[in-house]
Amino acid sequence: MKIKGFSGIALALACVACGSSSKPEVDSLPPDASAAPAGGGSCANAPVPHVASTQDRYSLANGCFVLKSVASKAYAVKDGNGGYAATAAAAAGGEPLLLRPTGLGKYLFYAKDQSFLAATSAEAVGSVDAPEEAVVWTVDKTADGHFSIVSEQEGQPLAADNSGALVLASGGATAFDFEASSGCTPYPEMPVGIQGRTFTGQGIDKPVIGYADAHTHMAMGSELSDGSGNVGPSAAGIVYGQMFNRFGVTEALGNCQAFHGPNGILDAEWIVAGTAPGTHDTQGWPTFVDWPKVPNISHQAMYYKWVERSYIAGQRLMVNLGTNIEALCQFGSLTLGTKFADCNDMSIGIKQLKYAYQMQDYIDAQEGGPGKGWYRIVQSPAEARQVINEGKMAVVLGLEFSNIFGCGTKSIAGIGEVAQCTKEDIDAGLEEVYKLGVRQLYLYHDINNALAGTGIFSGVVMDLLGFLQTGSFRDTYTCPPEEHQWFAQDRGLPHFADFYIAGAVQEASLPINTPLTDFLLGITNGILPIYPPGRQCNAKGLTDLGRYALQEAMKKKMVLDTDHASMLVKNEMIDVARHQTPVYPLISVHGGHGGLTKEMAKDILDLGGIIFPYNPNGVMAKSVFDELKTMWPSDRPLGMGYGFDGNGFGGYPEPRGASRPQISYPFKLFEGPGWGPQFAAAGIKPVTVEMLTIPESGKSWNADVDGTPHYGLMPDIVEELRLEGGEEAVSAFYNSAEAYIQMWERVYNR
Repeated sequence: MKIKGFSGIALALACVACGSSSKPEVDSLPPDASAAPAGGGSCANAPVPHVASTQDRYSLANGCFVLKSVASKAYAVKDGNGGYAATAAAAAGGEPLLLRPTGLGKYLFYAKDQSFLAATSAEAVGSVDAPEEAVVWTVDKTADGHFSIVSEQEGQPLAADNSGALVLASGGATAFDFEASSGCTPYPEMPVGIQGRTFTGQGIDKPVIGYADAHTHMAMGSELSDGSGNVGPSAAGIVYGQMFNRFGVTEALGNCQAFHGPNGILDAEWIVAGTAPGTHDTQGWPTFVDWPKVPNISHQAMYYKWVERSYIAGQRLMVNLGTNIEALCQFGSLTLGTKFADCNDMSIGIKQLKYAYQMQDYIDAQEGGPGKGWYRIVQSPAEARQVINEGKMAVVLGLEFSNIFGCGTKSIAGIGEVAQCTKEDIDAGLEEVYKLGVRQLYLYHDINNALAGTGIFSGVVMDLLGFLQTGSFRDTYTCPPEEHQWFAQDRGLPHFADFYIAGAVQEASLPINTPLTDFLLGITNGILPIYPPGRQCNAKGLTDLGRYALQEAMKKKMVLDTDHASMLVKNEMIDVARHQTPVYPLISVHGGHGGLTKEMAKDILDLGGIIFPYNPNGVMAKSVFDELKTMWPSDRPLGMGYGFDGNGFGGYPEPRGASRPQISYPFKLFEGPGWGPQFAAAGIKPVTVEMLTIPESGKSWNADVDGTPHYGLMPDIVEELRLEGGEEAVSAFYNSAEAYIQMWERVYNR
């Protein structure tokens, strides 16, 4: 759709999708369009969208312009050889260029024929067909109100020579203006597929409406930068793809062959998942033939536009956790993954945090400047309330890995376990990550560390990885009977149905031979530990150093998750929390990982904490909701959020099955059966969610058929929950951001 004039613009702002999958020609809208009242028409209480203008270097973002030489007053035209010259007397004769941000104040100049204005040498300017360093230009506003345009690669300004040809030169006519144009070719990007605009808050002092995902890993992927630097991958590149790339979806979710090999023959998923080797079509954008799909875990599931779709559907809080498994990364680096990859837990975790800040800047750039994006990293509950009230998503940073603060452990013959960190290391590590904005922590994860024992959730393969990392196998005891545990998996529901029961059966032999198991058995000389029959729990509790770390983290007012801790450690954490003044809230948002008794669950809630399920589909979420209702404290509204664990190697929700009520696409949120009166009372207008479809290829994802292979189907999970649980469950889901913030306030305001 192409709209001319202000009245058309106002209509577009009121009625056109924030992230529609339709791809009209891009027109630059007048600057005053952004002043349209947010509370008018069908967009009451909606954030004002970015509208491109020439107000400053940032406001040009995603606008359609022609380039004008200030000296000659002529407009740049593209010739048949890809060169440019400022020779057109009128704007109508200039080449329409889409200014696509690669970062704050940096742009691609995207021509109508899908080529890029490029610095083709130290002095020459021309065109190339694919994004590369040569196509990135830094734009700045000059003191006299014009613009300078400097090649990122060459460090030289764009200029028009005496003939009008565009060249790189430090002297000459280097001042340019941008004038609004039309007819630009849209830049390729993942659609959002929602018609309508999201909502702002009701006031800083009013309860938040929106849902929370308190456990996910956006930054996991094959490169921990915007693509401009070689920072390297997480997990040795086992997960292909990026949460964002400065050149967009074509690079972030392109072809995985460089990491997974021809036909995916080097994909390490089968090693991690313990399945038979396989192959896959490596092409991502725009066809996505074989990935992402359930149960695939080796491709990016949290591209930022997929997260934006969830945000528009009402997600108002996310916890983005830096994560790693050092031993698995080391194996991947030695075998199928990226050679010589950085596998140090703290190093990789901090790189992921910095990458998250890069993404915040990138989204800001797309939305018109610093602070204008919908993705806002926050460091306090008050800050979370502020940005949510502005209609944005609050992002809490956290860390989840075994060697937190370098606190690994090594078993040495004749000595026993030796901690790899000191109290001073813990103090310094806490201070470092706090300054980086970390506010949620897992002090234990998958493999025993110097602080405590981890919750056992798998058999001998994880035990072997633990041996590789620590030099010892686990000491265990037989777990409590399942009937005493909350959410025991005894109701015929799939793996993702409920919280974990404690422990796992430890096989006397390997269930499947893989390169990983062969490699690990080589280290142990073929020896496997012998455990008693039945499910085994970790006998290692909280160490003195672990108790110190726990208490110091509480002094830092960190949100602390009990999941991944052993059953013994969970009880000790609860005891420490209960003896704080006032009591210290704890959370369980990773499915009770490692086991969770009914008493523990009630203790966590009574301490002021929260419990969220681990990436359920609608049926499973309803099952969790029914259990939560029976024990949720009566003095606060029930809030049940989500723990998607994206890119966390845990798998993704399966389809609910043909016997369940099916989703009818498109569907509406915030209106109709299952939606309570609080949404209309808050001025929240309905949005229409389409089946997520890529126009360039026709590829689509249907939650009833495909499950939830990536984050873009979170709105579809909402619809599943409405179909399964009705108004009561939906209301609890949209109260989960408030529930998280109230918990955080009890932690923070001490």
